[in-house]
Amino acid sequence: MPRESMIIIGGGLGGLSTGCYGQMNGYRTQIFEMHELPGGCCTAWDRGGFTFDCCISWLLGNGPGNEMHQIWLELGALQGKQMRHFDTFNIVRARDGRAVYFYSDPDRLQAHLLALSPADAKLIRDFCDGLRKFRKCLAVYPFLTPVGLMGRVERWRMLASFIPYFNVIRKSITVLMADYSARFTDPLLREAFNFILYERHPAFPVLPFYFQLASHANLSAGVPEGGSLGLARSIEQRYLRLGGTITYDAKVERVLVENDRAVGVRLCDGREFRSDIVVSACDGHTTMMKFLGGRYLTEDYRRLYTETITEPGMVFPGYVTVFLGLRRPFPDGEPCTTHLLTDAEAADLIGIRHQSINVQFRSMHYPELSPDETTVVYATYFCDIAPWRALNDGQEQRSRVRKGQEKHTLPVRRALDYYAGKRRVREAILRFLEQRYPGLRESVATRDISTPLTQVRYTGNYDGTVLGWQPFVDSGETLEKLVKKHGPGLPGLANFYQSGVWATTGGLIRAAAAGRHVMQFVCRDDGRPFTASVDRNAPPPTHVVIPVGRRIPREGVFT
Repeated sequence: MPRESMIIIGGGLGGLSTGCYGQMNGYRTQIFEMHELPGGCCTAWDRGGFTFDCCISWLLGNGPGNEMHQIWLELGALQGKQMRHFDTFNIVRARDGRAVYFYSDPDRLQAHLLALSPADAKLIRDFCDGLRKFRKCLAVYPFLTPVGLMGRVERWRMLASFIPYFNVIRKSITVLMADYSARFTDPLLREAFNFILYERHPAFPVLPFYFQLASHANLSAGVPEGGSLGLARSIEQRYLRLGGTITYDAKVERVLVENDRAVGVRLCDGREFRSDIVVSACDGHTTMMKFLGGRYLTEDYRRLYTETITEPGMVFPGYVTVFLGLRRPFPDGEPCTTHLLTDAEAADLIGIRHQSINVQFRSMHYPELSPDETTVVYATYFCDIAPWRALNDGQEQRSRVRKGQEKHTLPVRRALDYYAGKRRVREAILRFLEQRYPGLRESVATRDISTPLTQVRYTGNYDGTVLGWQPFVDSGETLEKLVKKHGPGLPGLANFYQSGVWATTGGLIRAAAAGRHVMQFVCRDDGRPFTASVDRNAPPPTHVVIPVGRRIPREGVFT
């Protein structure tokens, strides 16, 4: 019998994208999401008149000239919105107060870096020249079709399009940024280059740094009006207009299997739902080890989900995030700055991976998410979950009934040490910010803090990760090989597929593209031509560039 119905587990961007493309291709889809909101990690929440947006600092593909942009337009994510682009991607401030402005424009960036360190002129010109070439390369970077489904001619055509950029790709993918930056003679540049992408990524080569900066320079890595939850809501509405069904407060407990075929799901309340196809777009470890009970894992998948996943650096870490709603504007605030910390400044930041915090005055990104004449501050750092688990030593997730409806993401009772740890971190961040922005502490109207355990409660993600598998290391490379070999399914289990960040390697555009890709595999398996169309329900997005001016501190010296 032809396959017609599909159940999708998870209403994050991967699940919503899968649902949209499923509906576009004639499948009858239903999404089950354990939270009461769409978006998964792409979310926000309200506190005291402020909306705290905890996800999008930049959105790859939010501008034209690349295949990423088409995916967002097909999903209806950007239409009718203003896309905001800062002329500086990030500022890295050293412990001595010196700063590096990573401007979007390569020429401006080169001039700034040369002024900071004339002795590093050769390496600075080499980096900026590579960035200029990568800006052109983005136009041919493939996102619409997975490599595993490309025919021989299409694959050769793709490879031919990369020939003009072969050298810059080869050089940037074979050299770690840690090694590249070590060539600078200036200590500030030597350290700052590692924090271009807000946090330090020890396993990243130069290539992803080029990719993000080039996208930003091409006005295709800004932020969308309405923020993270607004983006998720837009895709949810696109899905509903296409005829899809989404059920919230519905936590899946098991994938039903009969005769080595996925036939539906069982919810935690015992209800069962049947379908011809099951797609899991939620946490990969939960899917493999709980929903499927560890069955159908080849040796490679077994090693990936039982051994590799536990090794350091194989999965993106979680975040600690401190939000502050301030009663007044702070005109000296910068949209995005990574501050390098001293030992003393980092001492109270529980679980911190690298001695830095990223601080964003988010009212510049999303003025519509806070009252007039106020400010939202967003301060984050990469964080291990183990110290927070040691402080909590209790439940991480719990389902209970509220007003006759079973809820799965409500607060759980934590240990007193856990709450004390959150206060300690919040106080450390406030102390740090008060030194740089006098009067900030007394302006706090409301505040909140999330940890990796918060992420576990809301999404069930392994160890509170937001992005799943790390690229450029054994875990991400193994997954890519397995998907190329088997597709986004499991050998031996029919009618089952994976989508979202656990079927690829990290990032919102990757999650959205995974939904498109999995439906291309489903259509191939069913002998159907794949189809997709741009959402015409609202006008195209508009774009604005916001300059980030240098500020003059009290000493009268430019930083």
